[in-house]
Amino acid sequence: MAILSSAPLQFVASIPPATRAITAATVVLSFLYYFLRFTGSNTPALSWLILIPGSSIFYPWTLLTSAFVESTIIELIFSLVVIPPSLRYLERLWGAIETLKFVAVTITVSNIIAVGLCWLEYMVFKNPDFLYEQAYHGQMALQIGVLVAFTQIIPEHQVQLFGVLKARVKTLPMAYVTFSTVMCLIGFQCPFIVIQFGWLVSYIWLRFYKKNSGEVLSGGPAYGDRSETFAFVNWFPPFIHTPITLLANTAHTLATKFHLIPTGSIDVEAGYSQLPGGARAEAERRRAMALKALDQRVASGASSPAPTRAANGPTPPRPGPSSLSETPIPTTAPAEVASKDAAVNETR
Repeated sequence: MAILSSAPLQFVASIPPATRAITAATVVLSFLYYFLRFTGSNTPALSWLILIPGSSIFYPWTLLTSAFVESTIIELIFSLVVIPPSLRYLERLWGAIETLKFVAVTITVSNIIAVGLCWLEYMVFKNPDFLYEQAYHGQMALQIGVLVAFTQIIPEHQVQLFGVLKARVKTLPMAYVTFSTVMCLIGFQCPFIVIQFGWLVSYIWLRFYKKNSGEVLSGGPAYGDRSETFAFVNWFPPFIHTPITLLANTAHTLATKFHLIPTGSIDVEAGYSQLPGGARAEAERRRAMALKALDQRVASGASSPAPTRAANGPTPPRPGPSSLSETPIPTTAPAEVASKDAAVNETR
């Protein structure tokens, strides 16, 4: 009995602190929301718990805390299945502080953009429903942020979805963004549009602002991941790379000009090697890219016909020593060697 009673406590103790806190906040606030709705509270009365654009100025904490409220049991179960294991993996790579910063920035900035969009729609269409009839909640922004983080760390890793579909990690974020776009086009802007904002915010944070542990190597911090494999243009299909590259380069130039992007003094691709478990993740990432390049090289080699030799044709001569140097090495016949040995014996 002692073993059975201590097993859950050991499991909870094995969860990193940041992941444990976020999971507990999700469970507590979601059940608080269910209780208040069961007692008869309507959505406007819960503006202190969930994000309502027109009331957010009076309850600014909802820009963050609303993400820990899942409005249905199904959404809560889905978030508990996806988010805690993902954050546990990331926290072991990044540490608790960087994980909390990533979660807070992804959620808060995405909700700020969503509120700003609602106010803009209200000013254009003069419809108060954009301010008071839309309630943002749930962890959709964090879910897409986690997918972006996995794309940075293990892009070529293959996962199996629902036991049927197989996909590489790097294809999942844009599939989720596409789903968000479809839902917005058919009229479900709230809350699905935060998926698009979460994708963009999490990418910018990981690309330019996330602090890497490069202090040991250079004496100062390094930020982001400026590698070509994590470039913004790689999110899009090749036929629109040219305009996307132009747009991204223009935005980067302006951000650099106004000192909006921090600079580091080391190669940011080396930043993960100093974190617990980071070397393994980075090694897996590089190994996957090397295997992909090797497969392409083998495929191109197999497509080109190799020279074949005739079945009864002469065998080409094997290169001898003379083929390795321009001056041939003189050889001595065995009989000549024997006569020289006999002459030496006679003189003795």
